[in-house]
Amino acid sequence: MGLETLKPGMLTTLQDKGRYGHQREGIITSGAMDTFACRVANMLAGNADDEAVLEITLVGPTIRFTEDQLIALTGADLSPELNGERVAMWRPLLVKKESILSFGAPVSGCRAYLAVSGGFAIPKLMGSYATYLQAGIGGYKGRALQARDLIPCNSPTPAGIALFPQMAGADYAAASWTPDPQFYPNYTSNPTLRVIKGPEYELFSGNSQEQIWTERFQVSAQSDRMGYRLQGVSLYLSEEAELISTAVTFGTVQVPPDGNPIVLMADHQTTGGYPRILQVVRVDLPILAQVVPGQTITFEEVSLEEAQQLYIRREQNLTQLARAIQLKHNL
Repeated sequence: MGLETLKPGMLTTLQDKGRYGHQREGIITSGAMDTFACRVANMLAGNADDEAVLEITLVGPTIRFTEDQLIALTGADLSPELNGERVAMWRPLLVKKESILSFGAPVSGCRAYLAVSGGFAIPKLMGSYATYLQAGIGGYKGRALQARDLIPCNSPTPAGIALFPQMAGADYAAASWTPDPQFYPNYTSNPTLRVIKGPEYELFSGNSQEQIWTERFQVSAQSDRMGYRLQGVSLYLSEEAELISTAVTFGTVQVPPDGNPIVLMADHQTTGGYPRILQVVRVDLPILAQVVPGQTITFEEVSLEEAQQLYIRREQNLTQLARAIQLKHNL
């Protein structure tokens, strides 16, 4: 059983929570840009939250299901349709064999996630399913999906199978329940992102230190999974300094010599030599991942302790959500 891509969309790849433990060898983490939506899609499909999902960017693919499948769609609203009929997101969907999933105009955000119960039958590479496009590794043949690709799927999980009798219907059937939106990140256009000061913040001029908090930065069309290039005021060091390359991570805000900040994203390099002015807190990375090029972002400072508490609270909420979904699966 599996699914076939009739049209690949703009950029559709297999991703998971990321490839950890190999950065010292120069292997990047990669993984889903919006890990929250990735994890919840798996929960809704009855999977462990580290299964592979399809990450769908802006222009979605057209997919034919070769067998009955239990799926879930989360993340950006890219106007998903099954056999021409609009379907709801953030809930389990029973999809019948030969059904066609397609996408229309983006309504909000730019990355949607598709999970299938049981996950995709692809091999792990260094402990992860994530696709790293530049190296051509992981995912499905190390690349984005193309037309006529047939992606094999595993058999549905027991939790997924339990939903089949509940949702017998025509071409598809949607569960009547969905997680409370209070659990979702605050997806919004032109968001304000919470950050802590980076290690080189104090090296910047007083004017630049002020502007990073007061100015709005536009996400450039040259942005990708490696980094978002920001346009707005230019930021400069108070005096020239030569820095050695050091560790960077998802959400690190670097400033190259031209003064235009770059926010590192899921496919970021393992080290960087540009000064790090800010670090986006982890709970706001899903919000950042859904910003469409042309939209703007602003920054708001929080303390390290606040960032840690925000992360702990989110993980507690996800644990609570996973338990609630499991109960629904077992009804």
